[in-house]
Amino acid sequence: MANKKIVIVGGSYGGISTAHYLLKHALPHLPQDKDSYEIVLVSSSSQVLCRPACPRALISDEMFDQVKLFVDIARQFEHYPKDNFVFVHGSATGLDHENRTVSVKLATGGVEMVNYYAMVIATGASTTSPLLGLNNDANFLKSDWASFRAALPTAKTIVISGGGPAGIEVAGELGEYLNGQPGWFGGKSAPKVSITVYTSGSQILPLLRPSIAKHAEDLLSKLGVTVVKNTKVKSVEAVGGREVQVTSKVVLTLEDDKKVETDLYIPATGTKPNTNFIDSSLLAPDGRVNTNPSTLRVDKAGVRVYAIGDVSSAARPAVHLILEAIPVLCANIKRDLLLDSGAEASFVSGERVFKEDTRETQMVPIGKSKGVGAAMGYQLPSFLVWLIKGRDYWLWTTGGLWSGKQWAKET
Repeated sequence: MANKKIVIVGGSYGGISTAHYLLKHALPHLPQDKDSYEIVLVSSSSQVLCRPACPRALISDEMFDQVKLFVDIARQFEHYPKDNFVFVHGSATGLDHENRTVSVKLATGGVEMVNYYAMVIATGASTTSPLLGLNNDANFLKSDWASFRAALPTAKTIVISGGGPAGIEVAGELGEYLNGQPGWFGGKSAPKVSITVYTSGSQILPLLRPSIAKHAEDLLSKLGVTVVKNTKVKSVEAVGGREVQVTSKVVLTLEDDKKVETDLYIPATGTKPNTNFIDSSLLAPDGRVNTNPSTLRVDKAGVRVYAIGDVSSAARPAVHLILEAIPVLCANIKRDLLLDSGAEASFVSGERVFKEDTRETQMVPIGKSKGVGAAMGYQLPSFLVWLIKGRDYWLWTTGGLWSGKQWAKET
């Protein structure tokens, strides 16, 4: 049994990538004569999901190859030595950073206490709507999708709150699926289903320049989607007073106290960091883990504790920023482990520094063939947004990511 456990909490982009990178490029370089090291990957879901695909995937299983959309995590690590890796299916319920333990509620029942030598917090963030991410195990998401799909054919009105990428992508996918694509000359007929997006902002897609946001709004209009700006949904109540479900007919109360009734409602107003198991002294004001933006260490949590991804305050939530941070994070973990093992500092690579790329970068598909976006400050034509993201919502990239092939070389 390993006497030094490197515990990674979170089984998605950040957690899985960190585990592969350390298994390939850190553990083989650590002295094994007196110490043994083991990666312990903890995930509340046994499967990993290409979460950006949810706006289209929620409509039908026929939208994507389900074998590629949902991937078994443990199988992605079967090729590593068994002494170096263990997968734990469970949810972290408590982090004691002073005694360096984490409590895990196992999916099979019971609680396991894990002592860690190093810790990586990569628990991500939960979506407001259960339709748009793995807020629990994959079976819960699939069940919610099935319920939503059963209610969709009879819906005459749909409301989406939130003008960010998730809300706009959901509106575009539902608009095209329910109302059809516009004609060759951009004309539109009366929509079969009324779809409305409410956003509290003065424009949709606030990370993109106004002209790009306006183009997205025009594309949505052709799919029968109405955008209402500067309007916040204040409260939601299910008709009949029952608990609000993904299929509930609801009454929305807007900021001006206007009431709106709708057959289906999808909240897409951002995400909430999964940090309820972490002491508040380690959190930033926005609820994310207070992370050193240069080294990705959680300095207040003691030595060899790190955070990455949507749960970390080091950068804005974005998959491309997570992937840029992985080599920096893992290089610093490797450096810390080598120095702690007694290696001479002169023989250990220097500390790496992460710098968030703040240039305008975001791609937003609008249905299956259109989209808007920018990359590194340059506006992208609709065709490129489709080619890079819109055709399958990044599913073409995740195979190598989940299997670790993307991290074959140390960078």
